[in-house]
Amino acid sequence: MKIHFKNPWPHQSHGISDIFGWKLGISSQEKSRIPDAPDHGAPCLILDPSTIATPPMEGWRVTWLGHASFLIQGGEKSLLVDPVFSEHCAPLPFPSMKRKAATPCLLSELPPIDAILLTHTHYDHLDLPTLRQLGRSIPLFLPTGHAGFFKKSGFNDMTELAWWDSHQLTNEIRITSVPSQHFTARTPFDRNTGHWCGWMIEGLNKKLWHVGDSGYCPAFLEIGERFEMIDLAMIPIGAYQPRSIMKAMHMNPDEAVQVFLDAKCKRAIAMHWGTFRLTDEPLGEPPLLLKQIIQEKNLPLDCFVAGHIGEIWDVR
Repeated sequence: MKIHFKNPWPHQSHGISDIFGWKLGISSQEKSRIPDAPDHGAPCLILDPSTIATPPMEGWRVTWLGHASFLIQGGEKSLLVDPVFSEHCAPLPFPSMKRKAATPCLLSELPPIDAILLTHTHYDHLDLPTLRQLGRSIPLFLPTGHAGFFKKSGFNDMTELAWWDSHQLTNEIRITSVPSQHFTARTPFDRNTGHWCGWMIEGLNKKLWHVGDSGYCPAFLEIGERFEMIDLAMIPIGAYQPRSIMKAMHMNPDEAVQVFLDAKCKRAIAMHWGTFRLTDEPLGEPPLLLKQIIQEKNLPLDCFVAGHIGEIWDVR
C-alpha cells in the first residue's frame, strides 16, 4: 500500500475543476499588480567556467543557475540543488513550457559535482535528462518516498531524508531536510506518493537555506527558531497568480519577505522567477514587487535581492 503525504497544517486548496476553469479562461482572471511590468525572462550573465571550477577555500560560493537551480560550493565540495538544464520543464516539449531565460553555462562546464539535493519531483525542479548527463552514480538526496522512482530510472546512490532528518556529508558539512508547503507528482497517478522539502546546509560556520517550492506556512517560524540567524536563504518569489489556485503552493513576493523575517535570515536571494512561464503574472513582475515591499518595510535594499541568472554570491 502506497503512503500518501500531505501538509500537516490547514491551508487553502483547489480541485481539478479550478485548474480547468483557470486554463480555459472560464474563471475570473486576476490583473497584474504592476500592469507595465516587463514580460521577458530574467537577465542572464554568462559564467566563466574558471570562476566555479574549484570550491572556495573559505566560506561558500552560491551561483544561481535559473529558476530554483543553484550551484553551492564550499568545504571542497560542489553541490547542486534542483538542477534543470533542459529547454522545457515538461514531459513533452510543449511550447508553453519552454525556457524563457538561458542557462549561464553549459552542463559540461560545471565542476565535478559531489552531491545533488532535490526538493520534489515536479518537472521544473526534477529534470531527468540533466541528472542523467551529470551521472547516475552521483549521490542524490531526496525527500521521503522517491528512492524507488530513481532506482527505476537507473540511479544507484539515493538517500531519503524525512523532515528534520540530517546527513553528515563531510566532517564540516551537514544537510537537513526541512518542511515546506507543497505537493508532488510526475503523472496523474502518483500525486503525493513522495514528500517535498527544503534544504538547510550547515558548515564552515555558516547556514544556507534553499526553501524549495512552497506556499507560505507556519513551518518557517519553526525553521527560524531551530537554526537561528540563517546566513543566506534562497526564497521563491514567482509563479503566484491566480492566488485562488497558487496560494497553497507558491508564495508571492509579500509572503517571501515575511518568510525572510520569520526565519530571521541575514540575506536572501530570490528564485523561482523569470525562467519558465508557469502562471499568469508577467515574468518580470516578481522582482519589482519584491523591491517595492522591501522599501515599504524599511529594510535594506541589499538584504533580499533578485539578481541575474549566473550571478555569484559569496558567504564568508
